[in-house]
Amino acid sequence: MTANIPNTTRKAVYQRDHYRCALCDSTDGIQVHHYVPRGCGGKHHMHNLITLCWRCHGTAHGVQVYEHMNADDVAEYLVEIYGNDWNPYQGEA
Repeated sequence: MTANIPNTTRKAVYQRDHYRCALCDSTDGIQVHHYVPRGCGGKHHMHNLITLCWRCHGTAHGVQVYEHMNADDVAEYLVEIYGNDWNPYQGEA
């Protein structure tokens, strides 16, 4: 199933995160992750998207691939980027 993230948004997320996993800095199997899941109303908005390698992406979804990382690390990264303005519930697709 595709996330149907607009290409312009997907490219902007990759660029913002320097084409690397935002958590472990890997360039292996980079994917775009929704902080608030689409099934829970998460939008394709920059504040709700982060680039993760396949390992960190799995961990963010509860599959413990890396022992040193957990799902809360995703929120910490996005807060560092957007500060007090971070709101993953804002925006439209």
